[in-house]
Amino acid sequence: MVRYKKSEEKRKQILYAAFHALSERGYDAVTLQTIADHAEVSKGVVHYYFENKEAVLVELLEWLTGKISAKEQAAVAEQHTATGKLTAYISSAFPGPDQNRSFYRVYLDFLARASRIPVYREINQRFYDSCASISTEILRLGQQEGIFAKELSPDTTAPVIRAIIDGCLIQWLMADKDELHGLYKDSCYGAIMKVLSV
Repeated sequence: MVRYKKSEEKRKQILYAAFHALSERGYDAVTLQTIADHAEVSKGVVHYYFENKEAVLVELLEWLTGKISAKEQAAVAEQHTATGKLTAYISSAFPGPDQNRSFYRVYLDFLARASRIPVYREINQRFYDSCASISTEILRLGQQEGIFAKELSPDTTAPVIRAIIDGCLIQWLMADKDELHGLYKDSCYGAIMKVLSV
């Protein structure tokens, strides 16, 4: 049992290292050696846990999107009104400049390859399914409360909500101005409310 725990900790250490390496250097520049250097272990240790760079990155994307999904779902579950849930969802998606910068640098690298690498596309689809589930919950509750338009369909509206969140965060990232983070977060909320409101 202790050995299993240690091996899981080491695996997480390698995934954290891969995340930081990708955030700093980008997908193409990262090698197993780069990951090992960031994890402060030998390349052989990385090889012990992962067959190759691709195996590390597949697990990294799965782990990263799973972690974010769980965090967003937990934040939304704590709220009991549609606007409270929407605010919690957006706040969870906009935790801060450093976190958003690191995540979106890595995430955009993965998305650039997702159209050609089926496993990335499948992992990302699971992430988007989770986002759609959150958005559907918010939309339906708002419709019950009478604040969101009744004619909106979750199937077509839920993807738009995540598209606005991702779009605002990508534009903020490209602006390269930390001080605009709060403004983009507020704009994101306002844009989603315009889409949803009666």
